[in-house]
Amino acid sequence: MSAPAPLVDQPWTEPGRGAGLLDVVRRRYLLKLLVRKELRVRYRGSVLGLAWSYVKPGVQYVVYFLALGIFLQQSRNIEDFPVYLFSGLVVVNVFSEAFGNATRAVVWNAPLVKKIFLPRELFPVASVWVAGVHFVPQLVVLMVGAVISGWRPMALPLLGAVLATLIIAALATGLGLLFGSLNVVFRDMENFVDLANMVVVWLSPVLYQWRQVVEVVPGWLAVVYQLNPVTVAVELYHYAFWWPGTVRDPNQLPPDMLVNSLVAVVIAAVVLVVGQLVFRRVEGRFAIDL
Repeated sequence: MSAPAPLVDQPWTEPGRGAGLLDVVRRRYLLKLLVRKELRVRYRGSVLGLAWSYVKPGVQYVVYFLALGIFLQQSRNIEDFPVYLFSGLVVVNVFSEAFGNATRAVVWNAPLVKKIFLPRELFPVASVWVAGVHFVPQLVVLMVGAVISGWRPMALPLLGAVLATLIIAALATGLGLLFGSLNVVFRDMENFVDLANMVVVWLSPVLYQWRQVVEVVPGWLAVVYQLNPVTVAVELYHYAFWWPGTVRDPNQLPPDMLVNSLVAVVIAAVVLVVGQLVFRRVEGRFAIDL
């Protein structure tokens, strides 16, 4: 009979405390289970199921296209307006869904939070992943529409789209951690986030072009507008899917896109760090406040 394996000393840790987002990486299997659970709960009893990922953005697109593209004649001012509009909408949609659902994630999972301990960051991160699942069908539709309009993939613009996706994911995760933790204590946070998501589509060049803002606002405000990470992500998607198709005019793109992109990466990283710090500061009260 072989000798028992020696016990390995483990460092003492404070109960209820973990390694934050690092624990999400270590417990990827739990993240997968939470994503599956959230998708099943959301579409339980639904006839269309995941097909709503096509229906909702499709209806939104038609409304904006008719109101702005046809009635307000934006399609005359912006070349290939259908692709321009949809490439911006997919970015705003994934950000709004990820941010909004991540803010409510801890409250929605109150029974799990109160009964067992697992890394609480899993809940907001799982909501961001669910938004990513809904994002994929929209991206496929965007690529098909862009190809029909004459788009051909180009390496550098596609890298820009990848960077934009990472910026949005980091920003939504950081904001979701921040407002999701505060929402446990102050339930007004989710209403504030709903208001923010209502206006985010108007604060980025989705329904109009960047120069329409730069021409009417003070210079410093134009800089702040262009450094908004969501604005940068939208412009990178325009650069990836709209510009290579029928435009290819450098003057149609905002200046200093590279610098703006680097600043947006820094801002998203700072928001992610701040969100994690605030989340860890507040999470000790979750079980009590819920």
